[in-house]
Amino acid sequence: MFVLSMTTLTSDVRERIIKKYPKVNFQFCENAEKAMPFIGDAEVLLTFGTDVTANIIRQAQNLKWIMVLSAGVEELPYEEIKKRNILVTNVKGIHKVPMAEYAIAMFLQVYQQTQRLAKHQQDQIWDQSIPIREITGRTMTVFGTGAIGQEVARLAKAFNIKTIGVSFRGKEKEYFDEVYSVKEMEKSLPEADFIVAVLPSTAQTVHLFKDVHFQMMKESAIFLNMGRGDVVASETIIHAVDRGEIDYAVLDVFEEEPLPKSHPLWNNDKVIITPHTSGKFSSYIPMAAEIFETNLTYYLSNNHEKMINMIDVNRRY
Repeated sequence: MFVLSMTTLTSDVRERIIKKYPKVNFQFCENAEKAMPFIGDAEVLLTFGTDVTANIIRQAQNLKWIMVLSAGVEELPYEEIKKRNILVTNVKGIHKVPMAEYAIAMFLQVYQQTQRLAKHQQDQIWDQSIPIREITGRTMTVFGTGAIGQEVARLAKAFNIKTIGVSFRGKEKEYFDEVYSVKEMEKSLPEADFIVAVLPSTAQTVHLFKDVHFQMMKESAIFLNMGRGDVVASETIIHAVDRGEIDYAVLDVFEEEPLPKSHPLWNNDKVIITPHTSGKFSSYIPMAAEIFETNLTYYLSNNHEKMINMIDVNRRY
């Protein structure tokens, strides 16, 4: 069997995989361009997903499984994948700890006025009149109750925060006091001090948040998006903060990335921007490789039903 990697892996991870699976042939390439000479022989493809095109799928005549080393799988050429019944898995849940910590850190940053205090330190200003708030005892609504959303809710409980979850099915999940379906999302907004979006990008989630939803939120609310940039239009965010419908927006994802230097979000005092780094952490590749190894073991034993993080190619998540 031939496994082709279209992305760089660390040397220790490569050596570990090769040693663990001596009967499997591996080819590790830096990118899709360098992988193309081998694509026709690949039965398994390792990729971050954004470089897999319909043309690559057509050339990969022996391909049976795509292992995406990220959570986002919305850019895959699903029509070609479905024609061939190719399996798709990802590393869903791997980001849950850093992303949950990011969310709590950002809410603390706004409530504790850390940016303003840092600026005062630079300017040597001693000002004890800056209003400081506590996040303890507040209410948080999390859109997306999967692994990341549940970890956000779990950490929130350390601050005695009431947690409300919103998902497509509205099923009860651990660490959430209440759960609503997306169709009922209006019920989850009025009492929320913090709104967190960690939804996947699907046809149903594009521009899910509209002007009317921000009008339902508290004027003191903080909206944080670390899921997918297209869940809300940039103009909608700008209108919401400029009109005082919410207090702050914390954005780690955007409709266009990198965010253009001319974009008005950069200069809005009520918007905090981070460059899609909420899910970054030092051991990402080793942990992603462990998920791949687990699935490869099941794949080699023909136990496809036991493979974890299997993507529904019709729902695309």
